[in-house]
Amino acid sequence: MELRYSLTFLSLLLPLCSAGSNLSSHLVLEPYDFLFDTAVEAYYKGDWLTVILNMEKALRNKATVRKVKAQCRLSCANHTAFGEPLAGMGVPIPGAGSVEDLGFFQKILKRADCVNSCETEKLGTPTLHQVTEEVELEFKKRTPYNYLQVAYFKINKLDKAVAAAHTFFQANPDHMEMKQNLDYYRMMAGVQQEDFKDLEARPHMAEFLLGKSYYSDDSFGLAAEHFEVAIDEHFTANKECRALCEGAYNYDGYNYMEYSADLFQTMTDHYMQVLNCKQHCSVELASTAGREKPFEDFLPAHFNYLQFSYYNSGKYERAIECAKTFLLFHPNDEVMNQNLAYYSAVLGEDKAQTISARQVVKQYIQQSILEKELLYFGYEAFGITFVDPDTWTPEDVMPKKLRDKQKADRETAARITEEIGNLMKEIETLVEEKKKDSTDITKIIVPQEGGALMYDDIKVTMTSTQLNGSQRVLLDGVITDDECRELQRLSNAAALKGDGYRGQPSPHSPSEMFQGVTVLKAVKLGQEGKVPLKSARLFFNLSEKVRKVLESHFRLDTPLYFSYSHLVCRSAIDEKQDREDLSHPVHVDNCLLVSELNECIKEPPAYTHRDYSAILYLNDDFEGGDFIFTELDAKTVTAEVHPQCGRVVGFGAGKENPHGVRAVTKGQRCAVALWFTLDPAHEEKERIQAQDMLEMFSTPVNAEFSKTDSSDPQPATPEPPAQADQGKADNKQNDKPAEQKQDVPADTQDDKAADSQKDKAKAKTASKTTDTKATKAKAPKAKAKAGDQAKAKTDKVKPAAKTDGKQKVKTQAKQADKKDAKSAAKKTVAVKKDSKTAKAHASDSQDSRDEL
Repeated sequence: MELRYSLTFLSLLLPLCSAGSNLSSHLVLEPYDFLFDTAVEAYYKGDWLTVILNMEKALRNKATVRKVKAQCRLSCANHTAFGEPLAGMGVPIPGAGSVEDLGFFQKILKRADCVNSCETEKLGTPTLHQVTEEVELEFKKRTPYNYLQVAYFKINKLDKAVAAAHTFFQANPDHMEMKQNLDYYRMMAGVQQEDFKDLEARPHMAEFLLGKSYYSDDSFGLAAEHFEVAIDEHFTANKECRALCEGAYNYDGYNYMEYSADLFQTMTDHYMQVLNCKQHCSVELASTAGREKPFEDFLPAHFNYLQFSYYNSGKYERAIECAKTFLLFHPNDEVMNQNLAYYSAVLGEDKAQTISARQVVKQYIQQSILEKELLYFGYEAFGITFVDPDTWTPEDVMPKKLRDKQKADRETAARITEEIGNLMKEIETLVEEKKKDSTDITKIIVPQEGGALMYDDIKVTMTSTQLNGSQRVLLDGVITDDECRELQRLSNAAALKGDGYRGQPSPHSPSEMFQGVTVLKAVKLGQEGKVPLKSARLFFNLSEKVRKVLESHFRLDTPLYFSYSHLVCRSAIDEKQDREDLSHPVHVDNCLLVSELNECIKEPPAYTHRDYSAILYLNDDFEGGDFIFTELDAKTVTAEVHPQCGRVVGFGAGKENPHGVRAVTKGQRCAVALWFTLDPAHEEKERIQAQDMLEMFSTPVNAEFSKTDSSDPQPATPEPPAQADQGKADNKQNDKPAEQKQDVPADTQDDKAADSQKDKAKAKTASKTTDTKATKAKAPKAKAKAGDQAKAKTDKVKPAAKTDGKQKVKTQAKQADKKDAKSAAKKTVAVKKDSKTAKAHASDSQDSRDEL
């Protein structure tokens, strides 16, 4: 490899040139794998400008190699077309087969010479730009942009860093670190929305997606313009794709030294491989980065969208042309035939008949069908497998024998699928029975309680026994009066009405107004200067204090992770209400309570991952609002707690602890509601992001640009595909974006983009009556299918990372300083052992944000 690079470097110093030509026009293009390796080496040295220079050049040179090869092959195909008569032969001679063969091979030799000369002149020797599969894979995964976003970030070129990060993320949507980086960039000053662009977007796909966007917004004129450009770009890209298929023969797993086919068999094998590649260009052009599957029926869909766009723009001639073009692919499509009849009736049958489908599409379909017939012949005669990628292919193109075989294969596959499904159901039944047995065993085991509380000023006021249940505790003195007041001020300054309940200001009772704010929202408002940042930090730190206390009291062997944190207040709308409903209906935090059956079903939509819950109360200057524990019937009250500043009620989140809140009849009741999980996979992402931001505010951002210490994590490396599972979300590193595994904020529910709008195709337009003779046409229907939404991938991908720095464990939030302030007075807790009936309506369902 070193010898090759040495020779390569020498060749760069000795550009190929011809007499009288411009030397600069014949400089040999540097191999992009050499440039890539140079950039990676510079990355580990912290030489960011060299990284940028070489990686950008590697991307440009790779694109140039592809473009030159396509242009040379297309140009030579035009110069040496097989349709021309053999020079000197005149008219064909009957029976002169061998002479005609010579004419055929003469064209082959001329084209080969043309392509070889063209590529050598523009690119250098044929082997100069050959790269390994590993390097090809890195470029396919867009790894160069991962390095570039780090380098640009280091030199404070944020617009370029954002574009590089966005480009990488489009092809790697499950890359959690890059997702966090992008969220981090969005919060940075100077970053604009237009900076988030895909630098690898192909013109035909970009125009198609723009057209769909305008189509969804009912901007049909703009949609048609973009769809037309998309079609032109599609055919250009198709020519390039097909030309690039005419490369070297792929021996497909066996040694070329063992390949012993004769002349015509060899030609057949290679040509079938080329045709197969050309057929799959339709799949290549219908695919886009980050989308699991290609768009279905991609090219016909353009004309589907166009015919309806032109109809809505009043351009019936164009609508008819596009409808007829679509019918070239699907001649029996009922909806499109109805639309065509309608357009023809409106325009006039005579005029409509003079409009024909687009010629370029007719030629495309004719060529494609001829290629399919050859491929099916190769399938039958030589066993060369061909799977047709198109849905529009006429049925009779495939030989009957193959059709019957495929039908039998489909039936067999369906039968196997059904059997597998039945087997999976049996396995699920066995697993459920096993879970039930395990649950019964755990009921026998009494959980341990009464561990040390870690803080001298916290007192256990009541235990599980005193609260008439299990996994329950009441603590006092957890925070001071000053801290209570500061958090209450934060809630009133930062909280949103109906937060966590889709903006419903009264989600549980029409007599109360609910407001809330998350940790991340509070920190962001602190960053913007809208609330004191120290208040947001206090919110974070005190909730962390509660977590530690619960973890210690319940003597847990595994750590608790935050599942959700919410600072909430509920206020009585009218003073001194006479109410019998509850402020919050009785529910269970990790299962669906069915009070009529005394059952709690632990399955979605319940938050089954929640294991413990806690409420930190901030005030007592209100009426009502007592917290209650009940039996599974949601009526029999087993314990009742009156809120006061610094009081915490903690409990297991399972069906042993149904709970609710009595009506707040006067004033405002504020608390910090916390849910915890033992499963780190369900750790609250917003909280991780808030912690990252708080740490970032403690360190100037500009200082991060100049850091070059050895603990800097690294991006996805040029090392190939065998990779481990994605690291857990809680294994973060320092706060630098990039594939550097830094503590940049994770994505949040607030920041999630809305789902893309569904296609409005196949919607019937209002019928119009016409006076045409013998024509009874229906109004057109938009045909576009709504299956174009990208499916979110569920499996995570971890790039192979060369990390020479050790991962830092996330620092725990700083413990609140102990104050000498006088502890809040303890109020008595009324424990009601008899059956006390709550006349409120008990809800059997659970909202996504159960506040207490």
